[in-house]
Amino acid sequence: MRYQISGKQIDIGDALQTHVKTELDVSVQKYAERPTDAQVVFSKSGHEFVCEATVHLSTGLTASAKAHNPEIYAAFDSCAEKMEKQLRRYKRRLKDHHKDRAEPVELFGASSYILASESDSDAQEPETLQPMIIAEMQTKIATLSVGEAVMQMELAGAPVLVFRNEGKEGLNVVYRRDDGNIGWIDP
Repeated sequence: MRYQISGKQIDIGDALQTHVKTELDVSVQKYAERPTDAQVVFSKSGHEFVCEATVHLSTGLTASAKAHNPEIYAAFDSCAEKMEKQLRRYKRRLKDHHKDRAEPVELFGASSYILASESDSDAQEPETLQPMIIAEMQTKIATLSVGEAVMQMELAGAPVLVFRNEGKEGLNVVYRRDDGNIGWIDP
């Protein structure tokens, strides 16, 4: 498994990197058969350290966790526990959904944009109705079944997931509704 361990304006020492690799490897290997890479980012928020971890699996699923703690090692340990809990919850479902899959999930590229939000202080009429683009990035859209897409959305903790439906070859969306249920848009 490839690791990318970094810190946002924090010096990450060799001891912490070794600890992260060892602990994450143990917890991920226990529940995931083929992890491909892991990204762990440490940052500081006020007096607490924040640890954000993302693990990509060869099945196309992505598990992510985030934790806060006044100590950096405790922040990572808490984050690793959350990751392990997610993978444990979905282990049986992951195996059931992917045991018949002969090849890895197909991904295709798409553009992702971040648009500027309207500030409340600007009460005057905007000059144009076109939104201001702050950033443009590339993203990957996976080809999944609806069940796999729902699992991916829940693993990532995301409110919405856009995917390519492998049954119909069209773009679909699953999303978490206000009533707690999951919605599916199939154009």
